[in-house]
Amino acid sequence: MTELTHYWRLRCRLPERHGTPCRVIARGTMNSVQIEFEDGVRHIVSRYSIRRIK
Repeated sequence: MTELTHYWRLRCRLPERHGTPCRVIARGTMNSVQIEFEDGVRHIVSRYSIRRIK
């Protein structure tokens, strides 16, 4: 399993996930990305919705 390299930053969509680490599974077109949280839940979201953990 890969590292959790990003975190969810939006409160308006998936507010219960705010600040939760996630990993990028795939990048798509039109600024989209598929992410997976620690518990295995996957979503397709905008790249604006996540930030890299420093």
